[in-house]
Amino acid sequence: MTVYLVGAGPGDLGLMTSRSLELISVADVIVHDRLIPDGALAGARADALLLYAGKEGGGEQVSQARIEQLLVKHGRDPRKTVVRLKGGDPFVFGRGGEEAETLRAKGIEFEVVPGVTAGIAAPAYAGIPVTHRELASSVAFVTGHEDPAKDESALDWRALAAFPGTLVVYMGVRQLGAIAARLIEGGRSGDEPAALIQQGTLPQQRTVLATLATIAEAAATAGVRPPTIAVFGPVASLSERLAWIERRPLHGVSVAVTRARAQASSLVVRLLDLGASVIEAPVIKSRALTGPLPALSKYDLICLTSANGVDRLFDRLAAEGRDARAFGAARIAAIGPGTARALAANGIRADIVPARFDAEGLVAALVDVPVKRALVARAAVGREVLPEALRARGAEVDVVTLYETVIEALSEGQLEAVTAADYITVTSASSVHNLAEAAGGFPEGPRVVSIGPVTSEALRGIGHEADVTAEDHDLDGLIEALIADVAARA
Repeated sequence: MTVYLVGAGPGDLGLMTSRSLELISVADVIVHDRLIPDGALAGARADALLLYAGKEGGGEQVSQARIEQLLVKHGRDPRKTVVRLKGGDPFVFGRGGEEAETLRAKGIEFEVVPGVTAGIAAPAYAGIPVTHRELASSVAFVTGHEDPAKDESALDWRALAAFPGTLVVYMGVRQLGAIAARLIEGGRSGDEPAALIQQGTLPQQRTVLATLATIAEAAATAGVRPPTIAVFGPVASLSERLAWIERRPLHGVSVAVTRARAQASSLVVRLLDLGASVIEAPVIKSRALTGPLPALSKYDLICLTSANGVDRLFDRLAAEGRDARAFGAARIAAIGPGTARALAANGIRADIVPARFDAEGLVAALVDVPVKRALVARAAVGREVLPEALRARGAEVDVVTLYETVIEALSEGQLEAVTAADYITVTSASSVHNLAEAAGGFPEGPRVVSIGPVTSEALRGIGHEADVTAEDHDLDGLIEALIADVAARA
């Protein structure tokens, strides 16, 4: 019997430890807080029991006693792996110590998996080192949820005021004015630099700088809300020149991604790295089609029109006990670099990759390539530009359909998030039509970034215009177009 008290970190999914992700993937029961990172439970087993045990705004939705009852109940079952997943670190203002004591008293073994605590991570993301050789050689972490004016306060505010280092206050937004007043009353300078970091480590992070005397007024003016970390001390002033998260080109910009879930991950990761807040709203999904493949070696040209098609083609080859050798001496054409990369991952180097990443570009790139027999491998519904152009040159052309795209329904919450986003990215005509169908009309509020003219034409066909069309019709071009538009509107 073992219960794992696991820290999930401050909010950025990338700051979760490998041990925490490993335990989530094998857990039978996960009792989790409200402030765990979005996506933290994505790796949980489909049959895992997920129990929400969140608290918000000082009013408990699930009492601490009830949480400990759940841990004891499930922790007693020797067949179960139980994970108590907590935001930040379980032993830093996370009440993990109380939970550990309860488990020990009941004879249930536990292990602690530390997490990155917000008191270090949020300031770091704001460019504030909580210690600094010249400015602060010590740091104190303080909980600020109780009223400092109470006579029976557990904190010695006079001692904290005299503390010769950085003060980092958790959960102190509602008591900020009283906290500042007690510190100044205790002798701390009202002119001391102060900072508030709201939603630290997340794409929505923002920092408010002031002095100890003016920080409460600055927070009220800026509308600061929990979760927020407060930093008092000379190091807070370093944010003005060391802040880095706000310098990312898409910081504070929300982007809805409509690609199929299987293909969206690379785009999502890149947008997150650029500072965007990403809404995943896959309105299409691909479904593999079955059937025998023709003998690939009989063709002198094989054209692949998507990375998804490459994956499906090699799936079929594997099912038939074949591999890349089946291509024989055929020349291989890829419609763009993404398709070429998918081929390379399967051991095939594309012979032809056009400068313009669409069917017309591929036709132009093939104009001087001799071809008698060609195979076009693609989705069930596709444009006829390439097959017709090759046939017009006298080539015998076969088309093999490897997959079909179907609509994926969006939840009401997803639709609301998409409509409220700053931008929507669309990467195919099917994503345009499916989003319009799912939303009862294409969303009007966000700016729309299209991957290329074919997708923009699909938008035009439903009475909507792309605000931005990528010059290079691939993900790199889409991201460059998005960054340029955000910069132009800054």
